Amino acid sequence: MSQTADQMELREEDIVKHYPAALAMLQGFDHAPRIASGGEAPAPERSSGIGTRRAFRSTTPGLVTRRTVRTEGVQILAQIAELDGSGLISPVLAAVQNGLRRALAIALAVAEQYAERTGLADLKRANLAGALPADQGAAFSEMLTAEALVTLYTFANATAFLLASHATEETVEIGEVEEVLTENGQLALHGVLWELEQDLEAFATTEPRLTATVLAFAEALMAKVAARASTAGRLEPFTGASWKVEADGLTIQGFAPAHKARGTKLTMSFKKPHEVVGNHIAKYQALRLAKMLMAYDFERKMNPFAELGGFIFTFMGDGAPGTGKTTLIQMMAGLINDYCQVAGYAFRYQNLSTDNIDSYQGKSGQNARAFIDNIIDPNVIGFGTIDDIDTLAGKRGDRQSSAGQLEITAVLMDAFAGANTVVRGNCTFGMFSNYPENVDDALRQRAGARFLVDGPQTREDYIDILSLLLGKEHDMPLGDHDLFAAQQIQKAVAASFESHGRPKEEGLLAVWDKVESKLGKLDTIAKLGTYLKGIQEADERFTGRAIKNITDAVKVRAMDFELPDEWMEKPDLFLFQPYDRKLEMISSLRKEITVDMVIQEINRYADSEFRYADKSDEVAIENMVRDFGRTEEAKRRYLASKG
Repeated sequence: MSQTADQMELREEDIVKHYPAALAMLQGFDHAPRIASGGEAPAPERSSGIGTRRAFRSTTPGLVTRRTVRTEGVQILAQIAELDGSGLISPVLAAVQNGLRRALAIALAVAEQYAERTGLADLKRANLAGALPADQGAAFSEMLTAEALVTLYTFANATAFLLASHATEETVEIGEVEEVLTENGQLALHGVLWELEQDLEAFATTEPRLTATVLAFAEALMAKVAARASTAGRLEPFTGASWKVEADGLTIQGFAPAHKARGTKLTMSFKKPHEVVGNHIAKYQALRLAKMLMAYDFERKMNPFAELGGFIFTFMGDGAPGTGKTTLIQMMAGLINDYCQVAGYAFRYQNLSTDNIDSYQGKSGQNARAFIDNIIDPNVIGFGTIDDIDTLAGKRGDRQSSAGQLEITAVLMDAFAGANTVVRGNCTFGMFSNYPENVDDALRQRAGARFLVDGPQTREDYIDILSLLLGKEHDMPLGDHDLFAAQQIQKAVAASFESHGRPKEEGLLAVWDKVESKLGKLDTIAKLGTYLKGIQEADERFTGRAIKNITDAVKVRAMDFELPDEWMEKPDLFLFQPYDRKLEMISSLRKEITVDMVIQEINRYADSEFRYADKSDEVAIENMVRDFGRTEEAKRRYLASKG
């Protein structure tokens, strides 16, 4: 298998040589906790199936849960073996034991590579010989801290990856990992293994709960170490490279969790394109995006469309209730699912819903982050949806927004256009709302494309949808109508785009008329820039991000060509071609950007912003009127009671 420029193979012999050290740590060592505390014995078990400790630990900083310190030392293997009273280790217990040993060995191997690449190995040898230069003391300490973080994260990452296939429906909430020591890699592993044993003793009462506890611990440890790493130095040699463990299919890429390339089993009812009535531009863009995703190259971990600037990473679909947003999701997910089945790719679909809002502080943000990480996994084709985003993500400054909603807003904003956002082109996120004016302005502007889901509009649309929903169990004649002819996408889309040659919203139309009367036909970049400035003067929320979204939409229009269905049906023609060949094939189909394209995309985007602003202002005015009415009524009742 070919390697990318920054990817190295972690050789099996480099891992296996650390097996004895890994096994020794699992068999037993002594550790006195330094951050977490111990002392209280567990309460007697109250009933079958109920653990001896509470189901979670507080995540409040400074509030430490007390645990028991085992006088005989830390013995992970023995702790796991105690679950099976038959005298023989079951396959599940053996899998956990072997998974932990393998994860430790991988962590030690990666730490060794880090030490060699940074010169830390030389400093360690000099320190052991008592010959460490005085001016190298600070650097040595910083490198040891970095090595500890690398070791811990790799151990947790590999553990979660290797044991993922043994996960069940059982879940365990263990809280925050506390015993995270960063003086050096060995002490760091001793600290977390000590804490893992405490959690196994507290929560792992059955085989399913054993696996769930280890996986929960690994996830919590990754989160804790990644947070520490955000402020630590000397980590570039780790974050700037990746290591492939060929035998396991595991790729270590900095502080990013690895996932098994497994798809989700979809149980939704898929829809065919002709079953989406109306919504021509939205349907057209969804069809294009489904095929764009399939151009992703799993070897290069990049999509030619993303490199050429014509990929939609995030989009927002808005419209009144009942106009077809769910049907659009079902159509797009169905298309991607079918394409992936033909190509043999793993497809992962997930919806972030209001069920992910949690009353525990920080948990809502963790749920949103897990959703993002699941979809952006570079080893799968991903499609994430956020339905009713106006109720899920809070609007900053809105007193009605809960802490959990605001946590989700912060995570989505960072994921969609944050400092560390990387658009590889293997996934897309769709935000859907009946009331987009209630979505935080900054989050809404992170939607690179706008899908207006306005449902059936014409007489032909209404005949088509009536016939579709009635089904075939009737004898009524169709009448004078060419069924679904109005849904022919090319003709309908061309008309829809042309309709945006002039603005639709009253406020934007006023800006258009003012600029056009002054400059004449908008046919140069200078005139178009003047139009954009006029829009910004009318709506201060129309910022540079809006311009980027418009230019991205224009680039998508330049990629407005049909990838032949044959390319999806016969993967060897395109999907299985080398990356450079895919890039060449797509580039040859690219269209020239025209003035009409730019004008239409400016008006499409700006119309939506003016529409959102008008609705938002109207809602605010209505709320104020209602409040004033309540105030007046309260005054009237108060005065009446005094009289």
